[in-house]
Amino acid sequence: MKLLSLTAVELGKKIKAGEVTAEEAVLASMDAIEAKEGQVHSFVTIDREGALKQAREVQNKIQEGILTSPLAGVPVAIKDNLCTKGMLTTCSSKILYNFIPTYTAEAVRNLERAGAVILGKTNMDEFAMGSTTETSAYGVTRNPWNTDHVPGGSSGGSCAAVAAEEVCYALGSDTGGSIRQPSSFCGVTGLKPTYGTVSRYGLIAYGSSLDQIGPIAKDVSDCAAILEAIASHDKKDSTSILRKDLDFTSGLTEDVKGMKIGIPRDYLGEGLDAEVKEAVLASAKKLEEQGASVEEFDLSLVEYAIPAYYVIAAAEASSNLERFDGVKYGYRTKEYEGLHNMYKKSRSEGFGTEVKRRIMLGSFVLSSGYYDAYYLKALRTKALIKQAFDRAFAKFDVILGPAAPSTAPKLGESLKDPLKMYLGDIYTVSVNLAGLPAISLPCGLDKKGLPIGLQIIGDCFQEKKIIRAAYAYEQAGTYQRSPLAEQ
Repeated sequence: MKLLSLTAVELGKKIKAGEVTAEEAVLASMDAIEAKEGQVHSFVTIDREGALKQAREVQNKIQEGILTSPLAGVPVAIKDNLCTKGMLTTCSSKILYNFIPTYTAEAVRNLERAGAVILGKTNMDEFAMGSTTETSAYGVTRNPWNTDHVPGGSSGGSCAAVAAEEVCYALGSDTGGSIRQPSSFCGVTGLKPTYGTVSRYGLIAYGSSLDQIGPIAKDVSDCAAILEAIASHDKKDSTSILRKDLDFTSGLTEDVKGMKIGIPRDYLGEGLDAEVKEAVLASAKKLEEQGASVEEFDLSLVEYAIPAYYVIAAAEASSNLERFDGVKYGYRTKEYEGLHNMYKKSRSEGFGTEVKRRIMLGSFVLSSGYYDAYYLKALRTKALIKQAFDRAFAKFDVILGPAAPSTAPKLGESLKDPLKMYLGDIYTVSVNLAGLPAISLPCGLDKKGLPIGLQIIGDCFQEKKIIRAAYAYEQAGTYQRSPLAEQ
C-alpha cells in the first residue's frame, strides 16, 4: 500500500485504526522526499529527527485516546514564512538565512494540537513575492507534472510537495492568489479562507491586510478538515475574528440543487487561454447538470484589481520589511562604516531583485507627493471592488471562474517580464482585496498535459458554500496524479 497516494483524512483513519503508525507515515514521507527532491526541490528545511520524535509522541496519545482529530499522526509540510519554534524559518530569503524563531505560528500550533507531525519547511518565492517560486534564494522549485515548468507561487513548494506525493497535505499563505494559483498549476486543491478566519500570528507579513493562511491538499474533504483544525480566534492577532461556524466538513454534500452560480463575463475575455476557458465552462455545465443554475454576469472593476492590489501590497510590504535591517536577527553585511551604511549594505546583499522592486514601489506610493495619487486611490478602488462583489452575492451563492489565465509557464519565462507575471494574478487578487474565501481545484489538463484550475469564490464567511460546490464538482470526476507521484 502506497501511504502517500492516500488523502490526509484517509491516512489519518488508517493510523487511528492501527493499520499503520504515525512513525511509518513519517518514514514513507521521508523516503518519498529523498527519492523526488532532486527533481522537484519542494523543501528548504527537513527535520527528520524532530518529525520521528514527534510521531512517536503522537502515536502514544492516539493509542491512549487523547488525540481524536482526523489529522492525528499525519505528516504535514509548512510554508517557510510560518514561524516554527526551534526550526529554521527563512522566507526563502538570504536575509533570514539563520533565523530560528522562539515561537510557533498559531495556525501551526493548532495543527500540532490536532496531532499533525511537522516534516519541514517548503520553498517559496522570497517573502511570498512572486508567482512562480523562482525568486527563492535557495533555488527554484519545479512542477511535478513537467519539471521544465514552474509550480506557481508563492506557495509553490507546498503545492509541488503535495502534487509529487512527498506529503499528503501542506500549509500555504495567500496574499493575492499564492495558494490558489500554484494549486491550479500543480493539479491540487487549495483553499483561501475569509480574512481573519485563521490567525496570522507567526506568519511573516507581506501585505498584512491581504495575507491569509490556508490548506493545500489532494481534495476538498482534506481542505475542509484541515481548515477546521487551523481556524480559531486568536487574541494575539488583532484581525482575528471570533466565528461560531467552524464545522467546515458539514459543507461536504454532493447536493447543489437550487444553488445559484455566477460566471463573470469579465473573467472569460481577452487574455484567457482557450483551453482554460473551455475547461471552466465544461465544469459549470457539470454543476448545472447536477441541479445548479448557472448564469453569466458583469462583475465590473476587474481591470482595476491588479493595479490596486500591487499598490496596496507593495506599500504594506515596504512597511513590513523595514524590520530586516541586520541589527536584531538575520543577515548582516561583513564590512560597513556606521549604522546607515550597515542597513544599506545588509539589505542590498540580503534581499533579492523582486523584493527590492516591491519595496521601492511601495516606498514610492507612500511618499508624500504620491500618497494621495496612488495609495489612497487604490484603497478607494478596493472598497469599490468589495461593493461589486456584494452586489454579485446578493444574486448568487458562489462565483465560478478560472484560477489563472493559463497553465504553468516554462521556467525562466515569467521573470523576464515581471509585468506579465503580475497580470497572471488577474483572477485571484480581487478575492484578497475583498477578504473573501475561494478554492481552486483541478478541472482538467491542457494539450501539454498540464493541470487547469477551477476557482470557486464565496461571500465572506461562506466557506461552506464553496466547499459544497467544489465537493459536488469533484465527486463527478476523478483525481489525476502527476507523473512524479506515480514514481
